[in-house]
Amino acid sequence: MMIRPRFSTLKLLSNRTAACWVKQQTSTTTMATVRFQSTSTVASSTGADNAKQTCQFVADAEQMEEVKLALEMVKQQQQGMTNTTTKPQPLKPEVVNKMTDGEIFNLLEKSQMPHYELENILSDKSRAVRIRRMFFAAKISTEKDVMSTLPYENYNYDQVHGVCCENVIGYVPIPVGAVGPVVLDGKSYFVPMATTEGCLVASTHRGAKALSQSLEGGIVSVLLKDGMTRGPAIDMPSALRANELKTWIETPENFALIKSAFDSTSRFGRLAEIKIGMAGRKVFLRFKCKTGDAMGMNMISKAVTKALQEINIHFEDMKLLGLSGNYCTDKKPSGLNWVDGRGKSVVCEATIPRKVVEKFLLKGRAKVSDLVSLNISKNLIGSALAGSIGGNNAHASNIVTAIYIACGQDPAQNVESSNCITLFEETEKGDLYMTCTMPSIEVGTVGGGTNLAAQSACLEMLGVKGSCDVPGQNAQTLARIVCATVMAGELSLMSAIATNDLLGSHLRLNRAKHTN
Repeated sequence: MMIRPRFSTLKLLSNRTAACWVKQQTSTTTMATVRFQSTSTVASSTGADNAKQTCQFVADAEQMEEVKLALEMVKQQQQGMTNTTTKPQPLKPEVVNKMTDGEIFNLLEKSQMPHYELENILSDKSRAVRIRRMFFAAKISTEKDVMSTLPYENYNYDQVHGVCCENVIGYVPIPVGAVGPVVLDGKSYFVPMATTEGCLVASTHRGAKALSQSLEGGIVSVLLKDGMTRGPAIDMPSALRANELKTWIETPENFALIKSAFDSTSRFGRLAEIKIGMAGRKVFLRFKCKTGDAMGMNMISKAVTKALQEINIHFEDMKLLGLSGNYCTDKKPSGLNWVDGRGKSVVCEATIPRKVVEKFLLKGRAKVSDLVSLNISKNLIGSALAGSIGGNNAHASNIVTAIYIACGQDPAQNVESSNCITLFEETEKGDLYMTCTMPSIEVGTVGGGTNLAAQSACLEMLGVKGSCDVPGQNAQTLARIVCATVMAGELSLMSAIATNDLLGSHLRLNRAKHTN
């Protein structure tokens, strides 16, 4: 029987040595045990000395020739590493796949194989993750397995490789709560939120319950804009030439040339506009287009590259400084995103009856007028004094991030996607009219993390998984759901602040004591 090592079988002796199970050919018996010795105190740096290992192994006679071949290639590589004129030959995948975990671990230890190539070499990507964990754990600590509570088994790494993450050593489970129903545009949604912040889901759920009783029968949404952007930076010889480039692009017939090149790269990406900014002789072009149900950064980057090639035909003296010149703007606070939008621009509105606000949310301790006054002081005046850009809200980023993690979006894009202004008004009848305006929600329902099983299930919960007959409709619906759920979170938190319940709720819901 062949014995495959797990990390728990490794007893680390030093930063440079380990005891592990490997197979080895023997000439006297079909099954034999051989022990090699090596320690970190070996002084010689020759290939022969480096080949010594601390391992204990069992060999299967049926695979002797395979193992012999593999070990011979390792020996050849070791000899090659000591000869500056000989380049070591890479090990063939079919050979490495027949090695044990311990043998591959030793190749990593001796820098004869890069750990980041394991998924490309090994047919079993879960095995690649397991071996890499052994390698990193040995580097981090010689006393204990620091990754013992980081799970890695029972996960489809085929969906991760080449799409979502590199140098994988496992995955981090995050609790997912459900909020709802969030009644939006006449339809009920149960929204998944992945978070480790106690009270967040409960509070958002409370807001959704109040909004479901609105005079409109729920939340009403409006999609204002839909367009992803990419803003390359270009250097021109002079400010005069930079202005000539600007004028040339703004001419309709020249824009048509650029659009033709841009549109040729995708079935969905259609150039809508180019916003041009200048700083001295530097030109910044903000391309905008719809991207179907994809979030669209890769799509638009490819299209912009093609468009720049067309422009370069007419301006040979232009120099591309970078495909992204921060004029997009991606994953950074930006007044441009706040004013002009990026991704999906959405407004949600609802009128909540005074009775629901004052009895259910404010518990008889405050009035609608108090909530309106608080919103002005906190979300408008306070944010203005703080110099906030797009931060005229209570905690939009909380909800955006939780939905993004659950639904396979890029969590870092919560920076601009959380741009939100929350407004409260008291109506003539004393009810609360509320809106949330979010100009730059960046979401997609295809590609990237949306393909992972758990994240795909969360999109399925919302009925927006993948693409649909109308290109872009699923992604637009997801953006509307994000804004509506933010609205629920805003209403509940502002009510808690108005009644001084914020601290008490957090102490009750995220300070529970548990024993490990």
